Amino acid sequence: MTLLILGLILWSAAHMFKRLAPAAHTALLDRVGNPAKGVIAVLLVASVVLMVIGFRGADTSVIWDRTIATTGINNLMMLGAVGLMGLGNSKSRLRPLMRHPMLWGVVVWAAAHLLVNGDTVSIVLFGWMAVWALAEMVLINRADPEYTPFQGGTAAGDVRLAVITVVVFAVIAGIHTWLGYYPFA
Repeated sequence: MTLLILGLILWSAAHMFKRLAPAAHTALLDRVGNPAKGVIAVLLVASVVLMVIGFRGADTSVIWDRTIATTGINNLMMLGAVGLMGLGNSKSRLRPLMRHPMLWGVVVWAAAHLLVNGDTVSIVLFGWMAVWALAEMVLINRADPEYTPFQGGTAAGDVRLAVITVVVFAVIAGIHTWLGYYPFA
């Protein structure tokens, strides 16, 4: 569990550095330039590696189990989470309706996984990620209260978002199945 928690701390720190220490972030970019972004990217990759190794190797206790109902709800929520993640970069008419669609996608993703994964290591991982995403939204809103929504969007953008969402969801379900985590009831 230690590696998982270290990965979560590294993930949070790398993402929140710009918001929690704006002067240090600006000074780093002024001093190092674009390679500083590469360092942040390497830290994020390292955080994911630590989370995966920590998650797979942690001792855990089951507090609740999944049911057919929670599995179905999970899959619907995951479809929504994938759609929200895509919405942030889409040309959909839905995009102007939400300020932080990708972070809301993380919250929905985490909640969906908590429905069907009631073991302690999952509670730590998915609970932390939900709290991180909500905290990130607060920090972004505080740092930049003047929000200008995306202008535009088309029906074609809505269709592209829907198709991409279904395809990405299917790929994710396939990867879960391949790894031995069958995502359907």
